[in-house]
Amino acid sequence: MTGLSAYELAYCAGVIFFAYGLRGSTGFGAVIGMPLLALVLPLKVLVPVWTLLGFASSAAIVARDYKQVARAAFISFIPWCVLGIAIGLYFFTQLDSRMLAQGLGTLVIAYAAFAMWNALRPRTRTVKLPPFTGPLAGTLAGAVGAMFGTMGTLFFVPFLDAHALNKDQFRGTISAMLLLLSTVRGIGYYAAGEFTPESWLMFGAAFPAMLAGIYVGDRIHLQLSETTFRRFVCATLLLCGAILWLK
Repeated sequence: MTGLSAYELAYCAGVIFFAYGLRGSTGFGAVIGMPLLALVLPLKVLVPVWTLLGFASSAAIVARDYKQVARAAFISFIPWCVLGIAIGLYFFTQLDSRMLAQGLGTLVIAYAAFAMWNALRPRTRTVKLPPFTGPLAGTLAGAVGAMFGTMGTLFFVPFLDAHALNKDQFRGTISAMLLLLSTVRGIGYYAAGEFTPESWLMFGAAFPAMLAGIYVGDRIHLQLSETTFRRFVCATLLLCGAILWLK
């Protein structure tokens, strides 16, 4: 598969297990998986595979938490997300793997720097975004998710900010939004011929590691504070972003 060595294959399996283990344990760890895998795999190959993994994991979560989905918020997200995916798919098909990697690296560095600053600064009153930012956030979620296969979730929170959701509704609605994003962009990749036999083979190889990671993560609770863990994730993303930009 893509000429990977045995060491690189083991690395990819370990990253998938680790990333989805963190998602199962903390709910927000899988964001580091894509940048780590992009260090050894071209994005043109990786993005469709990561989309399939995202679809499978999100479907499993939504099947469990579907009653918690805030339907009004989810339905209002659909048209803006679809519009963004169409924009993102256009750029994904026009750009080569190197340009996509540099774009992802830039986005990862910007996000990690902001998140690190946010984690280090003293807690202050949360600033609510105005309601009109929702459509923009939904469009950006679709566009970024389709272009890079990750980071689209950054814009879910601004979109949902105008809706008064409790913790369970928030988690369930985000899972449904992820499922929608993965499904629509997956259809787009298929229509554009981006799903190659190699993509399906890599998905089949990665699927057991994803399931094992979620299974273990659901049963292990990390002895780290949320702030410490977020700082670790941010530092990892900063390093990955720098390497991707220099590839």
